[in-house]
Amino acid sequence: MSVYVVGHKNPDTDSVTSAIVYAELKKATGTDAVAVMQGGLNPETELVLDKFGFAVPEIMTDAAGKQVILVDHSDIAQAPDNLDKGEVVEIIDHHKIGDVTTNNPIFFCAQPVGCTGTVLKQLFEINKVAVSEKVAGLMLCAILSDTVMFKSPTTTEADKTACEDLAKIAGISDMESLALEMFRAKSAVDGVDPKDLIFRDYKDFDMKGNKVGCGQLELVDLSLVAGIRDDLFNAMKEVKEEGGRHTVLLMLTDIMKEGTDLMVVSDDASYVEKAYGVKLDAPSVWVDGMMSRKKQTIPPLQEAFGC
Repeated sequence: MSVYVVGHKNPDTDSVTSAIVYAELKKATGTDAVAVMQGGLNPETELVLDKFGFAVPEIMTDAAGKQVILVDHSDIAQAPDNLDKGEVVEIIDHHKIGDVTTNNPIFFCAQPVGCTGTVLKQLFEINKVAVSEKVAGLMLCAILSDTVMFKSPTTTEADKTACEDLAKIAGISDMESLALEMFRAKSAVDGVDPKDLIFRDYKDFDMKGNKVGCGQLELVDLSLVAGIRDDLFNAMKEVKEEGGRHTVLLMLTDIMKEGTDLMVVSDDASYVEKAYGVKLDAPSVWVDGMMSRKKQTIPPLQEAFGC
């Protein structure tokens, strides 16, 4: 029976590459593992898979009757549908522990690092499996993406060390140039439906019974979205109403200026103002230094909601 390795909904580069990389490790240690994903590739991930010669994983959104390994998440809201009708056999992550439960003991490896790729690098070492040049390239790209080339506050020394080792294996002499190439791809917005941009990197959260959504667009320059701000705001209103959400946030993160123009649609914006110490007099507000949804955006908002 195959085991399906799957990342979270609205997959990003870490989610997709982690599924591929961990499936490679499982196969190397005797398990029939298949990498899958829960949605289409974003431009950055497409670039990375093409650069290192990996096929696009098949899409799998239903876990019923399957054994699954969750990577880069442990929340039911981010997992495949009907997870309770399947069997979670492992979890590899770098986020807070979510609400997935199991009937049996499993291997659960979650570490406070900037990327699941960093955790996987250690698992290759623990299992004494050599990292191939192509697999090293995927892990390197994932870490550079998730840590925003080490600018994110989630970055740890373990991430930096892993990148140095992986760059040597992958034959990458200039990590900064690779990161900029990825960020330019990630910034591609021309001709993309505004709602698709919101969901390009998006997660829902339960905050005291209130459904709160947060998307993030990482951009090399905010001018790239200057002409579509009204369209994005209107699409956010639709996302809020269609999903019965209390609040929808869209982080327009300027990679170079190291901050976020935070767009907000909410039933009660005072929660947002309290969370970030800002006054919301317009559809968006600049939050200097905000780079990480996981560490800087969601925790303060959860606290404001009393979670």
